[in-house]
Amino acid sequence: GFGTYPGRKRGAVHPQTVSFPCPACQRDVDLGERGLGSLFRNLTLERVVERYRQTINISAAIMCQFCKPPQLEATKGCTECKSSFCNECFKLYHPWGTQKAQHEPTPPTLTFRPKGLMCPEHKEEVTHYCKTCQRLVCQLCRVRRTHTSHKITPVLSAYQALREKLTKSLAYILSSQDTVQTQIAELEETVKHTEV
Repeated sequence: GFGTYPGRKRGAVHPQTVSFPCPACQRDVDLGERGLGSLFRNLTLERVVERYRQTINISAAIMCQFCKPPQLEATKGCTECKSSFCNECFKLYHPWGTQKAQHEPTPPTLTFRPKGLMCPEHKEEVTHYCKTCQRLVCQLCRVRRTHTSHKITPVLSAYQALREKLTKSLAYILSSQDTVQTQIAELEETVKHTEV
């Protein structure tokens, strides 16, 4: 029709906007219609980050913490054990058929952080919970148009709300457990009486 162009809905009063939490103050900032595409790239910061990554890759090798001298270079790390291993020591300390065999190997490091949940789509740590989709989302998921009109809360508040709900449900089940046990005993007595 007159006055419209492709991509624009007829009669739309307000263009769709995308908000993003400020890394410093955590307040939502309106990014406009184009979202992240409208932001400027900080080329200087990108170069610094790239140089830092290169120095990390070139830095001294991490040695196995369990080898007897001479130590071998570590090839695997374990977040649960908070240690770096060579291949042989990893097999030795994570034997098949034990609980430690379930530990997931990671690249070797000297600083082990607790493993957070990661977004399978963007490989970012999840920080929010989408109540509409009932799934965890990262910052990039939150900015994308998929979740713009959805109810999104921080993971901690969603966790506390779900925990309270589960605690109430569990309390109800435990309070009615005695009644159920009494009914089971009566039914068993009825079965014995019927068999006699």
